[in-house]
Amino acid sequence: MNPSSKFAGGVLLVSGTTIGAGMLALPVCTGMAGFWPSLFLLFVYWGYMTFTAFLMLEVNLWMKPHTNLISMARHTLGPWGEALSWLVYLFLLYSLTTAYIAGSGPIVIDVIQGLTGWEMPHWLSTLPLLLIFGFFVCKGTQSVDYVNRLLMAALAIAYAAIAVFLTPHVEAKLLSHVDLKCLNIAVSIVAVSFGFHIIIPSLTSYLDRDTALLKKVILVGSLIPLAVYVLWEFLTLGIIPLEGPLGIQEGYANGANGAHLLTDILGHSFLALMLRFFAFFAIVTSFLGVSLSLSDFLADGLKIQKTPKGKALLYALTFLPPLLFTFADPRAFLSALDYAGAFGVVILLGLLPAAMVWQGRYRMHLKAPFKVPGGKPALLAAMLVSVLVIVIEIINKLG
Repeated sequence: MNPSSKFAGGVLLVSGTTIGAGMLALPVCTGMAGFWPSLFLLFVYWGYMTFTAFLMLEVNLWMKPHTNLISMARHTLGPWGEALSWLVYLFLLYSLTTAYIAGSGPIVIDVIQGLTGWEMPHWLSTLPLLLIFGFFVCKGTQSVDYVNRLLMAALAIAYAAIAVFLTPHVEAKLLSHVDLKCLNIAVSIVAVSFGFHIIIPSLTSYLDRDTALLKKVILVGSLIPLAVYVLWEFLTLGIIPLEGPLGIQEGYANGANGAHLLTDILGHSFLALMLRFFAFFAIVTSFLGVSLSLSDFLADGLKIQKTPKGKALLYALTFLPPLLFTFADPRAFLSALDYAGAFGVVILLGLLPAAMVWQGRYRMHLKAPFKVPGGKPALLAAMLVSVLVIVIEIINKLG
């Protein structure tokens, strides 16, 4: 595969992993704070998470090829780093996979009911995602890349159609609402919305450890979701009212997402169809990236060879636990995203990369073809932001 094709595939893997269920939850979680505070939070998180993604890349380039996070943490931080990465990584990726499985179910039910009139049981609605797209995860990164390209193209078409349709319905007065006290509600969901770091070890191997190409892929791949989120916030928060039965407050309380609220408010059949397609493609593209990373992580950590039997075991370990979590919690979509962002993303993708780089650079004196600029002050700032977000989330949960 030529470099330009790999660049495009890498960018789509990063942006596809990033744009997903977190985006669907953004309006109901950020809307109470308002459009402008939400934009501020999006830009801050983009800068913070892109910086820590480059830190993750630096650490990965210190290691031998095909090394995942568990080995990276063990090599740089020792047994405690290995234990922490095991715990938080599994918590994060299982939480995210749970959210994607839970989020796909209602969409499948709506589509089947619209086509046949039959209301599919909830437990059955989760299986198409696992059986169809879980197959590509088992096949590996290249298979995920190919199917992800098709899904991202479909996602872009659906998003463009939605944007054109929704723009005339935006009301400026709804965008003027500001309530900074509610900004803390959005902290965890926005964190999830930029959490693409888990794909970096798989991406490093896929792009043959080409440092220049990897840096471009991460930067461009992270900017695309930022632009998409800004327009999405403008469209949704300019249409969905704050209060009322179809408002943001009610949607947050009921675990609804922005796509569902828009469909109910505008009641247009074309919009409803496009939003269902958009929501499904957004969930599946993230599902592919996250579950691929989880599968590779389990293979690395448990030393499972990717033989036919090994792949079957990895499939069961990757998908069975989140499927059971989905059945256990009817509000699994928002609950899983909330906890994933509150603790998983910030610890694993914010705090841990900074700690590994500090240890590797300044204690172990490891060298790589790429070094993230900023030195110790930048690493300390990343750690401080991580701790601050964790404290805010603990206060939120206790409150």
